[in-house]
Amino acid sequence: MSSPKEPNAEFTESLQKEHGGETLMLCFQCGTCTGSCPSGRMTSFRTRKLIRKAQLGLKDDVLKSPDLWMCTTCYSCMERCPRGVEIVDIITLLRNKAVKEGIMSDEHRKVGQYLLANGATIPLNPKYEEFREKLGLSRRPANTLGDKKALEDFQKVLKATGFDKLIGGA
Repeated sequence: MSSPKEPNAEFTESLQKEHGGETLMLCFQCGTCTGSCPSGRMTSFRTRKLIRKAQLGLKDDVLKSPDLWMCTTCYSCMERCPRGVEIVDIITLLRNKAVKEGIMSDEHRKVGQYLLANGATIPLNPKYEEFREKLGLSRRPANTLGDKKALEDFQKVLKATGFDKLIGGA
């Protein structure tokens, strides 16, 4: 027999006091968010379920849930919510809390590590370098992908903010 989950009222209260969480308790579980979610059509992600667990104070269920990382932040849910619940802001807040506790999806961690190493989240491969050259552009753009000093400065900022530690980067 499984034991009942213990709600953590302090967790819910803390969410409501932080920027992005003020509208949490406005949700009345109509399901519009879940029905609007493009990610939910392809995965088991149910926005409504995640929000409800946050309302109930089920901190571990929310912060350790793989569902927390399935939101693409497309804002479809917020655009359609009849109560004005700032769902994406709440999910971002929950993600930030999870990361502070060392919880992050492997995919998000890999993107963060790539950002730390290269200054961008999408690799610039030789095919695109050649394409840029054919267009009369430099092979590499004048940003962190093409300017070593810009990359070093960007990396300093990421390290100064502790981003490298959050994502487990070197």
